[in-house]
Amino acid sequence: MGMVIAAIIGFWFGRVVAPYRFQNASESRIRHALSEQFGSADYHLLNHVTLRLHYGTTQIDHILVSRFGVFVIETKDYNGWIFAHASWETWTQVLYKAKFRFQNPLRQNQGHVAAVRNLLDFLPPEQINSLVVFTGKAEFKTPMPAGVFDVPGLIQHLQSRRSELMTLNRMQFCVGRLETARLALSRETDVEHVASLKRRQSRRQ
Repeated sequence: MGMVIAAIIGFWFGRVVAPYRFQNASESRIRHALSEQFGSADYHLLNHVTLRLHYGTTQIDHILVSRFGVFVIETKDYNGWIFAHASWETWTQVLYKAKFRFQNPLRQNQGHVAAVRNLLDFLPPEQINSLVVFTGKAEFKTPMPAGVFDVPGLIQHLQSRRSELMTLNRMQFCVGRLETARLALSRETDVEHVASLKRRQSRRQ
């Protein structure tokens, strides 16, 4: 019994004193890749952006603001086989003969894009783009939907976007608007976001 109590105390103590990490390994990998490839003055990367909405909050993995457009990026870390279509509500992962369903990340990112477009309402909507990147060893057994990439594909796609859509001053204004609106990077912000997700889920049931 004493060992069990000690384990419980150790578990909770570890939760209290452990350093707060606002990104998982998959998101950190994309942050590093984007920072290395797009570090010039033409780009500005924001990570783990939480925006307040009228019904709660929305949390965005990455927003790359550039003179060539604004890119709202959803990161997924999956292995195994992936069966996907842009119109499907859920996609399927097959891993060691077990099947798992997960929300269509393109649909998930639509809400993120809508929040950014609402905030940057002075930009044409088509200048704000949705991108989904898979960072694990996933193998798509169906055609990979448009707007979905692996890490090299994401970098190549962003590098191909070279048509200048805004001035440096306009780009910096976009960054300022986002930085002003985002909530603090903190455990409290993430707790509030999880509560917001639970409320939305309960309303759907």
